[in-house]
Amino acid sequence: MNGSQALENTQRQADEQALKAAMHCAYARSFHSYFNQYILTDYERGYIVVDEGDYGALPQHLVDRIVDSVPSQMLDMF
Repeated sequence: MNGSQALENTQRQADEQALKAAMHCAYARSFHSYFNQYILTDYERGYIVVDEGDYGALPQHLVDRIVDSVPSQMLDMF
């Protein structure tokens, strides 16, 4: 394996780990919010999680960066 392939593989693993961490964060937040959680790409951090309730209807520049979403898990029925 040459150096560029090793570097690409390392970067891909780091990207997958960042996405998994964002997914775990989104699922954890979904149990405490009435709104959907969106995972967005971020140029500095890799991925960020945004609560729909923080923004209302998401602006188009954020919608374009959505990678995945997690629906709200909070229930009011007791």
